[in-house]
Amino acid sequence: MARYIFFRILGLIGTLLVLSLVIFLLMHAIPGGPFDLSGGDKGISLPDAVRQEILKSAGLDKSLFEQYVNYVWRAFHLDFGFSFYKPSETVKEIIARTWKISAQLGIITFFFSTTTGIILGVIAGLHQNTIVDYFATTIAVIGTVFPNFVVAVILVVIFSVILKWLPSGGWNEPKNWIMPVVAYSLLPMSQIARYTRTSIIEVLGEDYIRTAVAKGTNRRSLIRDHLLRNALIPIITILGPIFADVLTGSFFIETIFRIPGLGRYFTSSITARDYPMVLGTTLLVATIMSLVNLLTDILYATVDPRIRFS
Repeated sequence: MARYIFFRILGLIGTLLVLSLVIFLLMHAIPGGPFDLSGGDKGISLPDAVRQEILKSAGLDKSLFEQYVNYVWRAFHLDFGFSFYKPSETVKEIIARTWKISAQLGIITFFFSTTTGIILGVIAGLHQNTIVDYFATTIAVIGTVFPNFVVAVILVVIFSVILKWLPSGGWNEPKNWIMPVVAYSLLPMSQIARYTRTSIIEVLGEDYIRTAVAKGTNRRSLIRDHLLRNALIPIITILGPIFADVLTGSFFIETIFRIPGLGRYFTSSITARDYPMVLGTTLLVATIMSLVNLLTDILYATVDPRIRFS
């Protein structure tokens, strides 16, 4: 296992280098820059002499090759520089301030969607082709079809505008969390419910389940000891990517509910051509995705002893 983890980490480093190069070239290929009028809505109109001095101080007067090499060297030492849009803060400070909010939203969303999705999937699988199955499946389909920003707007209209039960935005107290978590959870919950239902149905057809039933195993023991333990193993495969996805924030959810998280800030950084912020955030997201996938593989092999590392 140690050898497997070592080579996966080497692969992660190579992936981050390639990704950083691609994002770096794409950002510089976009017309306009962070310190001129064509730099999007956040562009700044400056006299040419002042702009050249700022470009020099930011290292943007050098060739693209020199800029990239310098960036990789600093990033290797966890120095991602200062934000162009907020020069009073470093990229690490901004990420530390905003990501903890996105991570909080993501962790709550993950546990809510996982619990709800597994329960719906198990119920649907155990009652295949019944009204219970159709109801659970309909909820899963709705969660897949409707984008989370549409669900978010509907929730705001119903519970904030019409009923006035919940605040329309913010992240200061638990009642602010309800609508963002529900809207953000709908898609992952639907994915987990569908996978769980399919897995439950497949396991129900296995010989060892029929043998356990023939031996007179009671229903509760059958579900707990034989059905769930084997049916939930494939679910681990999708939980890793789902966790990594919700952990890094959502621009739509954070914007609609006015949550000062990383997802909302990342999008505004692209508009402002804030190169250090975009690159730093991209590397953070890629690292989280890769590490979570590695952890998922290790957990998958731990849960299912038939799987071995090679």
